[in-house]
Amino acid sequence: MQVQVRTTQNVFIQYQIAGVGDRIVAYLIDGIIKVIFVLAIIAIYIGINQFESWVWIIAAAIPVFLYHLLFEIFMNGQSPGKLIMRIKVIRLDGTPATVGDFLLRWIFAFIDLHLIGGAVAVLCIAIGNKGQRLGDMVAGTTVVKVASDAQTNADEIFVPQNSDYVLTFPRVIQLTEKDIELIQKALEVNRFTGNPKPVIATSEKIKTLLGIETDLPPVKFLYTIIKDFQQITSKG
Repeated sequence: MQVQVRTTQNVFIQYQIAGVGDRIVAYLIDGIIKVIFVLAIIAIYIGINQFESWVWIIAAAIPVFLYHLLFEIFMNGQSPGKLIMRIKVIRLDGTPATVGDFLLRWIFAFIDLHLIGGAVAVLCIAIGNKGQRLGDMVAGTTVVKVASDAQTNADEIFVPQNSDYVLTFPRVIQLTEKDIELIQKALEVNRFTGNPKPVIATSEKIKTLLGIETDLPPVKFLYTIIKDFQQITSKG
């Protein structure tokens, strides 16, 4: 099942909707991580035996309680489980998902996932045609598979302009102007100071964000990303 999204750069892209199985496995992985975290807190408490027990309960409960909300906000729609399963949250209107969108999904998760053993979420996803649980319907989001550029088919992307230019990394349509500015700053630091660390770090961040695997050197990779982005967003 696929969903077509029109991005803010007037580009249409077909996303493969994440299946119920992928989402359940991602949720279970996140659950395991939370259990490991709680066990670590308990071990620390037993080991040092300081502070009142309620302090440790709060220290364990708050991160677990806010786990999905915080990770989706700071990992661009992904939790560790979603990252491992290569799925992520996106908005159906093509605009970047906001903190408010993630907050709505998180609030409605208590209905979707914690009532009747998650049956509400499974039912909504199964009967809908956009892979949305109740929280997604309210927030205008869905969960899609993140494919690498090697897995991106030409039929999945349409750039509404005439050009012989062939995109090297079609997934640059997921980037924003702010992302490109950060890339340019990293390249400037490398060019003027010779310090490669910002370029290497930025390169790895963009690869992770877009699900790209490439052997291109960091500098060449980032310049290619900028060139592809400019091609997609150009009006000429």
